[in-house]
Amino acid sequence: MAYNIVYRGGEGEITEKKSRFIATVQPVHSEEEALEFINGLKKKYWNATHNCSAFVVGERQELQRCSDDGEPQGTAGRPMLEVLLGADIHDAAVVVTRYFGGTLLGTGGLVRAYSKAVQAGLAESEVIEKIKGSRLTIGTDYNSIGKLQYLLGQRGIPVVDSVYAEAVETTVLVRREQAAELIDAVTEATNGKAVCREEQNVYFAFAGKEPVLF
Repeated sequence: MAYNIVYRGGEGEITEKKSRFIATVQPVHSEEEALEFINGLKKKYWNATHNCSAFVVGERQELQRCSDDGEPQGTAGRPMLEVLLGADIHDAAVVVTRYFGGTLLGTGGLVRAYSKAVQAGLAESEVIEKIKGSRLTIGTDYNSIGKLQYLLGQRGIPVVDSVYAEAVETTVLVRREQAAELIDAVTEATNGKAVCREEQNVYFAFAGKEPVLF
């Protein structure tokens, strides 16, 4: 299982017929966090025409909320939420602040503007893939470490930790469906000399090349 999360929030802005749309994106992990974030933006942009919002929380996106904040029903909050869902974003909230520019956009224009604003906000955020997998600790002797490193390199599996003592312990993070096959491959490559310990149901991601554990 894997899905996208906002690792670092951001802010994007678009202009449509002189109306400014400022999208602020933030990671959240509960309804309380989301509402606190939304209320904070409403205070920050107290003089805005609208502060529309949407958020989604949960591994299965089970908590979904949105608000048009005075815009015609269905023209702001729902399109914003649809952008988050369409990008498979979990555990995130977005507020789009509008300063009216004097020209009505119409129903279709509002839907497009709020959708584009959220896309702009996500583009300025760091979105990463959160993966449910396994942490493997592989113990080998020094004669086998070269074979192990070659095997991991061939499969594009990054090493997150190495401990060199009487033997070598190498720690890697893999998707759950890859774990059993990798253990078999390591055992074969080292002629059964490697010892693998698997910790299942670990959530991790990579921010750039750096591993992130949850």
